[in-house]
Amino acid sequence: MTTRDGWIDEEYRGIVRTGFRRTKSLFKAKSAFQSVEVVQTAGHGKLLLIDGMTMVSERDEFVYHEMIAHVPLFLHPRPRRVLVIGGGDGGTVREVLRHKSVESCTLVEIDGLVVEASRRFIPSTAGKLSDRRVRVRIEDGVKFARETSERFDVVIIDSTEPFGPAKALFGPAFYKDVKRILTDDGIVVSQAGSPFYEIGTVKNLDRLLRPIFPVVDAYLFTNLTYPGGLWAFAFASKGLRPVKDLRSTRISSAKLPLKWYNSDVHVGAFALPEFLRKALSRRSPAAV
Repeated sequence: MTTRDGWIDEEYRGIVRTGFRRTKSLFKAKSAFQSVEVVQTAGHGKLLLIDGMTMVSERDEFVYHEMIAHVPLFLHPRPRRVLVIGGGDGGTVREVLRHKSVESCTLVEIDGLVVEASRRFIPSTAGKLSDRRVRVRIEDGVKFARETSERFDVVIIDSTEPFGPAKALFGPAFYKDVKRILTDDGIVVSQAGSPFYEIGTVKNLDRLLRPIFPVVDAYLFTNLTYPGGLWAFAFASKGLRPVKDLRSTRISSAKLPLKWYNSDVHVGAFALPEFLRKALSRRSPAAV
């Protein structure tokens, strides 16, 4: 990340740059894992940056958080126990708690500084971390998944990029542990990166999930702040199919005050463009 003339520039992979007009610096500190910064911007509200990369923009964070949470939670017939690994900003937890069936949500975040900065400066995402149904654990999510005897209906991997403290969240051993701690109808969703700039990450997640889970897919969303605008999630389950098993009436009857997600968006998110379909060796629509 570079700063010039009141702008914060995020340089991504050495090939693209995005910029935000900064009006005020609110917080900056370094933990044992990474640097954490919160700034006020002219047009995107507050930004949470980790190691110079944009994690949360108040203006459009609802897109990411609704898509990572509601796709698996509306698909699962009755999600009661949810595990979120990463996501210390609290936005995913906030969306999980919108579901009345959820009895408990465990957030496992390796870096307590992310939670601290978000609670203090971005209550719009972190405000629900104090909810009675939420348990916040500051520890390694890989170690938690390996050692816990708890079981979860939905596991959400709300990670940063596949390097630094998040690197182990993109390995096969971790996902074998995730499968073990999932209940019979269990679903796991993972942040998978940019199909344009990180197609290798999308392909790697797809490749490592296929020998572990019987149902594996990918889905997409668009946003304002992440490089390239188009972003991907990896989907895997013990049997539930992301489109065929969706009951759209559950979404309409829930009457949640959502800004992005609905049943049409859910179905459309799994319609992959041809370049990604080929990269993931998917059959063409005519062959399905």
